[in-house]
Amino acid sequence: MVRTGGGIGDHTAGRLVPLYQELRRRGVSSFTEVARELGLGCEEYERCRSELISLGLIVPTTSTHATSADLRDSAWRPDADAVASVDPEIALLRLLDRERARLREHLAEADQAYSTLETLAGTYLRPGSLTRSEIAVEVITDYRRIQQALEDIIDVTQEASCSMYPTGPSRQVPERILERDRRKLDNGVRVRAIYRSSDASRPEAAEVLNRRAELGVEVRIAPDLPMNMVIIDQQYAMVPLRPEAPGEGAILARGPLLVRSYLSLYEHCWHTASPYGDHVAPEQGGDGLSEQQRAALQMLASGMKDEKIARNLGVSLRTVSRMLSELMQELGASSRFEAGVRALRLGWLD
Repeated sequence: MVRTGGGIGDHTAGRLVPLYQELRRRGVSSFTEVARELGLGCEEYERCRSELISLGLIVPTTSTHATSADLRDSAWRPDADAVASVDPEIALLRLLDRERARLREHLAEADQAYSTLETLAGTYLRPGSLTRSEIAVEVITDYRRIQQALEDIIDVTQEASCSMYPTGPSRQVPERILERDRRKLDNGVRVRAIYRSSDASRPEAAEVLNRRAELGVEVRIAPDLPMNMVIIDQQYAMVPLRPEAPGEGAILARGPLLVRSYLSLYEHCWHTASPYGDHVAPEQGGDGLSEQQRAALQMLASGMKDEKIARNLGVSLRTVSRMLSELMQELGASSRFEAGVRALRLGWLD
């Protein structure tokens, strides 16, 4: 019944058993008096008392209990801190009863959540609306609704987020963008963004680009871009209703069959754009690769996932994502697997 971990030191834990045994022998007694007789200090007194109460091995028999100041007060009345010891089996049965009650509450909450999901799926979702091959197009003209739809699809990002902004980051809230970037990158999402080259010359816009790049977002710049575009997981795409008049509204496209066509346009713009900032790539031929980069490419070529590469290298997932993105740019690869294959063909790897 006595725990030896969870915030209580080994020395204090060694005092719990003799303390409890003495309290058990006396039945109802002053905890302060027994603590003094066993030579417990003020901090040990508080820790042992709290631990025994949390285990259910003692219960206070008065509405007040001693504090560390009471241990130093010679006028303290021992009976004011009386506690009753509890048989370990009784304490265990009480604990089991409490845990059963908590489990029943959790089961009730789970039943409620399941019922809510059934209602959503059965009443509000159209049959087949969750099929990833379905194509759906929604025209949105209200600016606030566009922003909300954009937030919704970004929040469900699982793998990749692609965006380009010919109008620059002027209408974006920097802190909101950066917080969203942190959240996605921490979850292993690859985040790419393309801006116009002219944005890099404007101090306010350049600051946003710099901060995004420092976080790990892959930022590129191009002389010109065809339209605003946000693509999420090859499943959602947000594009203007009319590219020449972006203020008129937006189209929210769902389903990979349609979104892939937008992604092809994005990939063309991505490969013709230039990496933003001072990007130092490995030397051609792989001679400039570090041992860590070479090991990452080797594991990538074998089909290993990013999470396992990070564990094998002893680095964060974000570091691996950034490292592989840089190598992909150098190799001109559009996917991690393609980067590994090209590295092998070029003789970068054994």
